Amino acid sequence: MNYKESFLQYLQIEKRYSPHTVRSYLNDLDQFGKFLSEMGHTGEPVDVTSHDIRAWIVSMLDSDYSTVSVHRKISCLRVYFRYLRKEGVVKTNPLLKIVLPKRKKSLPVFIEEKAMETLLDDYAFGDDFEGVRNRTIIEMLYLTGMRRSELIGLRNIDLDLHDASVKVTGKRNKQRIIPLVKPFIKRVDEYIKLRDEIAESGRNDWFFITAKGNKLYDKYVYNIVKSYLSVVTTADRKSPHILRHTFATHMLNNGADLNSIKELLGHANLSATQVYTHNTFKKLKKIYKQAHPRA
Repeated sequence: MNYKESFLQYLQIEKRYSPHTVRSYLNDLDQFGKFLSEMGHTGEPVDVTSHDIRAWIVSMLDSDYSTVSVHRKISCLRVYFRYLRKEGVVKTNPLLKIVLPKRKKSLPVFIEEKAMETLLDDYAFGDDFEGVRNRTIIEMLYLTGMRRSELIGLRNIDLDLHDASVKVTGKRNKQRIIPLVKPFIKRVDEYIKLRDEIAESGRNDWFFITAKGNKLYDKYVYNIVKSYLSVVTTADRKSPHILRHTFATHMLNNGADLNSIKELLGHANLSATQVYTHNTFKKLKKIYKQAHPRA
């Protein structure tokens, strides 16, 4: 029986994981399977032991994998073997006593407020369809903190220009409503007019499309964001997710409470949002040193 195939279907249908997450799990399982094969292992789940898991961890660390990557791949195995145990394929979970290497804490990278102001207020995106669309994409990501996959998945019906809000479908199809600022609504309306001139009526209802009228895809959006962020920052990372970090950090720095940020980002747990408080504390520490007479 192909346990891996049934596991992936379980992730898609029962757990409702995103296509991106399912692909990542597939890659992790394939990598683990290749490692077992190179070790002369049968590859059968029932034959996998904690020793095999530890050997894979050591192998990844020796190959200079980051501790974050190791944690993510082992997390995939945890879900996989919990599924196999539930299905009665294995009697014990070989990951129960696995101790992972300590993960280094890294602060989220974000773009400074002045840099974002320069990009959105001073840079000439152009008045043609692609220029207006690209600016709308950058601003949508920065104003809402939505994920790249959520932006790509936006449909026309998700935008309510009258109410100045957007409905976002996040992980596991969980939906949330995010408000939009009125000046942005005018630019969205401008984009819609240009888009409707090139889009074939009834072809699809995706909100963001290519110049040929097709749905956007991950790499397409990544390249747009990287190109424009390169104008205002020398940061190594210039992905759409950086704009999500930027949204959260700027909101916190300007007085938003953590629970509100959690809801806007669509985080399931507050702990995922708390990482941004480190950036906020850094700013507060700087202000303290500048303002306190004894600092």
